Amino acid sequence: MLTFARLAVVALFTTTVLAGKRGLCWTYCGFTDSSLSSDPGVFNNGDGEVVAIYDYETYAPPSTNGNGGLGFIGMQRCTDCSSSPIADLASRQAAQGWATVFTLNEPDINGITPSQAASWYIQYINPLAIKKALPAVTSSTTSGQGLSWVSQMISACAGRCYFDYINLHWYGTSFAAFQSYVQSAHSQFPNYQLVITEFALQNPSGGQAAQVAFFQQAFAFLDGASYVQLYFPFVATSPALFQQYNPNGAAYVGTGSCLYNNDGSPSAVGNLMY
Repeated sequence: MLTFARLAVVALFTTTVLAGKRGLCWTYCGFTDSSLSSDPGVFNNGDGEVVAIYDYETYAPPSTNGNGGLGFIGMQRCTDCSSSPIADLASRQAAQGWATVFTLNEPDINGITPSQAASWYIQYINPLAIKKALPAVTSSTTSGQGLSWVSQMISACAGRCYFDYINLHWYGTSFAAFQSYVQSAHSQFPNYQLVITEFALQNPSGGQAAQVAFFQQAFAFLDGASYVQLYFPFVATSPALFQQYNPNGAAYVGTGSCLYNNDGSPSAVGNLMY
């Protein structure tokens, strides 16, 4: 398995040589109206730190600048979405040429059993001849959720699911807790690279300053972890758009982790991405 670790790698995205690990979790950005969206190219300044973008869909993100020159990763976030029909997965991948696919958003808390996910994955994801991530799970430690759900899915696959990455989400109260979670995932699945596709402090009392301090520690840790392939701080949008499109999410995480200011410029957290 190729890892980044500041070395040039190929094949995660088509025809692109990459050196970084950071990506944009692009959501709540005015999905149907690109004029409301920010420019992902703001973070593509040529230094190779930010290399990827995903938007929970199998179509490229509507924005004022397309993918912003970043490698797009398609995501089949539900078993069959109206916006991303499962019947269109293979054709969209072929037409757009993305070389990595993310699958199922937090099925461990959304009523999808590991065995159901395994059967679905074998039918629809296995045939894609690209890099693949298992479904993105929460950091819940409840039995049957989080990493235990992943373990149960792998068991249900019985060796028939082809995948490259374990996909993690995390929200919590401290860097120490985040680091422990990532390290425990690596200990449980040492033969696979990790992608961390959502993470932030959960609405800290210190607001944006607390998120900045957290991400400074988290980025340094993740950059130095050879078993981490990509990571996506939550979330690549502005406070106004986050509150407009997902008020519940904004209340849960807070707006201090947004990578953009309301005027489209990088926020204090966004400036850490360079």
